[in-house]
Amino acid sequence: MVEKLTFEYDREADVLYINRRPPYPEQDSEELEDEVVARLNPDTGEVENLEVMFFSTRLLRTELFELPVSTQMHLVREG
Repeated sequence: MVEKLTFEYDREADVLYINRRPPYPEQDSEELEDEVVARLNPDTGEVENLEVMFFSTRLLRTELFELPVSTQMHLVREG
């Protein structure tokens, strides 16, 4: 199965959710630097979701926004 990243922004809470899959209760959570929470696969430790707190405030503070994770990106071609 090819995983696509989805982005969801909760304006009320000012949280950006970056998901490889829907969150589920069994995931472990780890707070990373600068109020970013990683939700991890409990078996592999792989990052499946990120929660970026105070997202709009971050964008106003600086022109560059970085996350403390690395990834490989590939195009997903459907059909």
